[in-house]
Amino acid sequence: MDTQAEKKPVEVPDTSRTKQTGEVQRQWAWTEASVWTDRMLATLENGVKGNVWFSLIDKVWRLENLRAGYEKVKGNGGAAGVDRQTVKAFGEQADKELMRLSEEIRTGTYRMSAIKRTYIPKPGSDEKRPLGIPTVRDRVVETALRHVIEPIFERTFADCSYGSRPGRSAHEALAEVERLLNAGYGYVVDIDLKRYFDTIPRNRLMARVRERIADGRVLQMLEEGMAREVDEEGQRTVTTAGTPQGSVISPLLANVYLNSLDHSMQAKGYRIIRYMDDAVVLCQTLEEAEAALREISGWVKAEGLELNAQKTRLVNLNQPGEGFDFLGYHIQRTQRGTIRRWPRDKSLKKMTDRIRELTPRNSGKSLIEIIGKTNRTTRGWYAYFRYSIPSTFARMDSWIRQRLRSILRRRRKRKGRARGYDHQRWPNDYFAKLGLFSMVAAHAR
Repeated sequence: MDTQAEKKPVEVPDTSRTKQTGEVQRQWAWTEASVWTDRMLATLENGVKGNVWFSLIDKVWRLENLRAGYEKVKGNGGAAGVDRQTVKAFGEQADKELMRLSEEIRTGTYRMSAIKRTYIPKPGSDEKRPLGIPTVRDRVVETALRHVIEPIFERTFADCSYGSRPGRSAHEALAEVERLLNAGYGYVVDIDLKRYFDTIPRNRLMARVRERIADGRVLQMLEEGMAREVDEEGQRTVTTAGTPQGSVISPLLANVYLNSLDHSMQAKGYRIIRYMDDAVVLCQTLEEAEAALREISGWVKAEGLELNAQKTRLVNLNQPGEGFDFLGYHIQRTQRGTIRRWPRDKSLKKMTDRIRELTPRNSGKSLIEIIGKTNRTTRGWYAYFRYSIPSTFARMDSWIRQRLRSILRRRRKRKGRARGYDHQRWPNDYFAKLGLFSMVAAHAR
């Protein structure tokens, strides 16, 4: 793009979006209306000269866009960053905060703060996963920035990409996997990128971004966002690669970098399904699967990334007992040839660990309160894993009731977990009348 500086900036209208009509408006209904007006959407559909967008920073500092960004941040909640300002505290003076942010971005004085490093449990492991927490101010700005640039890249993304994209979900990715398996694609290349978010080469990522965006101020914000210091208990460090996990805009940038892999594999005829850095390639023969693995291995090495050798593998789903994990599910073919799936071991452990936290035998809370908190967890878990084999839900329901019976047993000064007569003293209907959510009943409905 060495001629970009000579190109005339694209004129972008600043009018409000009119009532949406037609196919274009329906397709892009998810975009932020204060940014993507009807004429902007038409320009997006028709294309701009050189496929490069100029003059975008004024859309970022637009007060309506920042306010929309704040509403999303408020809805997501989350902890305070290094400045200790909570979402609630920001909201108490939202007008003042948003006007200050708008002015700082407009005048070029806005600077992102360090990211607060914290660690969260890694399912199925004693290890902890690092997570970055930006300040509320930075989350608002990053959301506004994403409102502006996401549609530009969304138009270029391949259909095989499902993660962190508007109108797409993990369930759709899983459904496509199942469709291909049923169509005879029985060989699976299970891909695992090693520490992907932490190792993306920033210069190469920014080169991908510059293929579509030429607004220097926007590019500067993206680069500063990736290069922010990391604060861990007061100690500041600087990272030289990757894009911070926990950052609002990181998932979009992660998709931008892997987009060429998607298109390359599809152009060569491979059936790849990707959800962020989790991907599988479905093939009809072993030879095709081996070739697909070589293709991906070459791309990964050339792009400065690394495959996790222990987790990347070939799976022949036509063999009894063979299966693979994808997006929290374990997928396997029965002897009759039917594709079945259920929560993988790590997903089950994460769930049971959480229920154990909510149902200690010595809990002093009322049973109604315990059931209420348990229901919030089980409803969310069921909503995601509702496509599992039915026996999954019967086992989970039974185990949760046993946890509750053990609490009641303890309150009667009896030791150990529930057993024997406890099941007659507190039958299943007893918990149903108290409002305990039943996965079996929900699945039957």
